[in-house]
Formats: sequence, C-alpha cells, structure tokens
Amino acid sequence: MSRTLIRGGSLVSSTETRQADLLIDGETIAEVRKALPAPDAEVVDASGKLVLPGGIDPHTHFDLPMFDTVSSDDHYTGHKAAAFGGTTTVMDFVPQPDGEGLRSGVDAWHAKADHQAAVDFGFHMNITRLDETVLAEVPRLVEEGITTLKVFTAYNGRLRLHDGEIFQVMREGAEHGMLTMLHAENGDVIEILVSEALAAGHRSPEWHALTRPAWGGVEAVLRGISLAAQAGAVLYVVHLNNAGELEQLRYGRNQGVRVMGEACLPYLFFNLEHLGRPDGAKWICSPPMRTEADNAALWGGLSDGSLQTVGTDHCPFFYDGTQPIEYEGRQVAIPGKELGKDDFTKIPNGVPGVGDRLPVLWSYGVQAGRLTPNQFVALTSTNPAKIFGLYPQKGTLEPGSDADLVIWDPDRRLTYGVAHARHRTDYNLYEGWELVGYPEKVYLRGNLIVDGEQWLGRPGMGRFFKRRAGAEVV
Repeated sequence: MSRTLIRGGSLVSSTETRQADLLIDGETIAEVRKALPAPDAEVVDASGKLVLPGGIDPHTHFDLPMFDTVSSDDHYTGHKAAAFGGTTTVMDFVPQPDGEGLRSGVDAWHAKADHQAAVDFGFHMNITRLDETVLAEVPRLVEEGITTLKVFTAYNGRLRLHDGEIFQVMREGAEHGMLTMLHAENGDVIEILVSEALAAGHRSPEWHALTRPAWGGVEAVLRGISLAAQAGAVLYVVHLNNAGELEQLRYGRNQGVRVMGEACLPYLFFNLEHLGRPDGAKWICSPPMRTEADNAALWGGLSDGSLQTVGTDHCPFFYDGTQPIEYEGRQVAIPGKELGKDDFTKIPNGVPGVGDRLPVLWSYGVQAGRLTPNQFVALTSTNPAKIFGLYPQKGTLEPGSDADLVIWDPDRRLTYGVAHARHRTDYNLYEGWELVGYPEKVYLRGNLIVDGEQWLGRPGMGRFFKRRAGAEVV
C-alpha cells in the first residue's frame, strides 16, 4: 500500500487549527503529529498551505430528468467538478418511481451512478407518493444505507405530500433513526399565482420568483417544524433562502425541536434583481432568489451557528442548449434554459454550484471576515458528516478516518468562472469574480485526484457509502 506524508501544513478542523504532519497509509489517515518520521513515504510539502478535510455536499442533483431535458452534469462530470472545487463526497436524491417500489428507484439510481462516480457518494430518498405499501418499505431503506427521506410542500400533483402524509413519513422514519428533509414552499399559493401571472401575460424570468412568495416558505418551515415536533422526528430544512425561514428555524430549536437548516451558496449572493436581467433565466431555481436583506440574514445565520450546513442544490442546465460546448475533447449540447425563453414556467429549475461552493465561500466568507476557517470546515464538511451518518469516517483529519483531504492555497488569486469550475454547462453564476484561496491538491481515500489543473480521477473510483441511522443532531 502507498504511503504519503503531508508535511508542514496547517491542519484545519471544525474546532482548531494546528501545525502538524499527516501520514496517509493506503486509503486512511494513519497518524497526525508534528515532525512525523516516514522514511518510506512520498513526501508532499504543504508549507504555507492549509490542509482541510474534503468537502461534503449534502444536496446535489445529477442526471435528473426535468421538463423536456435532463440536468447537464451526470455522476461523472458533476463529481469531477466537485473534486476540482475541493469536495470529495456528494449526496444525490433518488426520485420515487411511478408505479414501482422504492427499491426499484434505488436500483435505477445505482445503475446511473456506480460506474460513473468519481468521488464518494450517498443517496437520499424522495417520498412523493404515499400509501401503506410505500410506508412499509421505508425501514428497508436503512439496510441499503439510505437514512434520509425528503418530502415536499410544493409541486402540487407531482411531488407534494399532504400534511398528514408528511407526518406519517416523519413518524415512520423517526422510529428507525431516519432524518426527514423538507422542501418548504406553499404549493397552493404558487398554483394560484402562476395561473394568474400567465393569464395576465407575465412570462419573463422574474415572475418565477414573484409567484413563489417568501412568506410561503416561512409558514411551510414552521409547519414542518410543528409536524416534526408532533412526530418526534429529526427535521432538516433544505435550502433556506430568507430571513423569515431562518427565524422559524431559530424558534423551533429554542423550543427543543430537533431541527437543522441548510443554506445553499446562491442564496448568499443573488436576489430578484438578477432574475430581471436579460439573462435572468440563469438564476432560475426553486425556491427562488430573494432580497439583499435575505442574503445578509443568511450570512448572519452562518456566522452565529443558526444554520448547520452549506450545500449547493447543484442542478445545472445549459443556458443555451442549442450551442455545444467542448467537454473532455467532445462536443456536447443538452437542451436547457432556452426551453422557457417565452414562458418562465418552462425554464428548467436549477443552477450549477458543486464546484463553486468551497472556493467562493472561502473568498467571500473566510477572507471577508464573515466566517472563521474552523466554521468553514464545520459548515462544508464536519457537520454534514455528522448529520448524515458519515462521521468520523468522513469530515475530519484524524487517524482512522478516510484520507479525503484538500491541500488549500490560501494565497492563490484567480479570476473565477466557467473555465475553472469544470461543470458540464455553458455558464457560471460567479463569472469574473475575484477569488483568494483555492484547492491545490485533492485526495480521495488517499488517491490524488486533482493536482493543480490536472485531473487524475476516473469514472468508477467513487464509492457508495451506506450511512448509519440515528446520526447526530448538531
């Protein structure tokens, strides 16, 4: 087995920063201490650099069918983009199949992912239709290493469950140590407002946000917290995007409800103004961008510990899928946001981000003084590992843990954009942004997969991880 000594770096955990050497033996971290002797190991000089645990993105959508197309990153291209951004584990969502059991959906997603995976990965299970047969299948997911269930209060007639059904899912999941994830919007209000907007001839991108009011998310978050309290369940609210939702999260936690919240990178920076631009379709996702005041409130939630993770909700589409791009020497064109050029309801909902998360958050969080390096590691790696049943195998730099780590150059400056991000799409939300701090080397279970601009990974080297139930509430 190969041995690698990372020498002279500053190791950053969720709780401390220390000078130490780190020895990788095979796939795991063997030893961490100062002046570590390892005469038989390859030595990597990390002097002046930081060593971070590999990022864990708890919220991604690869190869996801939507409208008349599919998200443009599959489980290879999206994983590759994740790696270049310093993320070594991703979690994707399994859609519930029509007319079949949950297991068939899991099998179908393994068939998509297993042979393509370039980083390690796990699955969440969407529950979008409920009956006694489905409810009876829920405990069996734990045997498959899937310990999280996602429910929706929006997308009427497609994904939404009624409150009583959500309560049943939460209660059944809680009995088996599973966590429920909630997409919180008000589907009834959205249906009415969309119908009225179209009837009035409002079809431009900003109407996507105007027909999905923030107040619908606020009441849906509180409703989800209330249901979780009554079901005795652990709740994780995905992609909180406004100040009111954050206040409901704080209220629930103060009342002793076991609820946690996820911020997603775009909601920290973008707002309704971006949807009003000529290329506003680039910013279409659900829930939508809100206001500058909401951006600021979410930053406050990250800095004071009210929010537990930062994900991406990575679900990319081409801005103009009629024009091919070059990807790994081949021309690729996938129908994208041009499908809704005359109707906001037909614009595929989703934005790229899995490769952007760590570099952008470091530059505009840590470098800007909004977050400490330790908070950064907690939000992007350690907390997701704990919440989703991967800790301490993932999310930390301790002996026995997987050697998923990033050698981070805190002084590297670059003008960011689509060329750096490596997503398989034709635009980047952060095009032209100036960054300070960037991954230099990325290791997956001891294997060097990113070395500067060089890609050393390959399809199939990523491993599916069965996550344990009864994970920590942070």
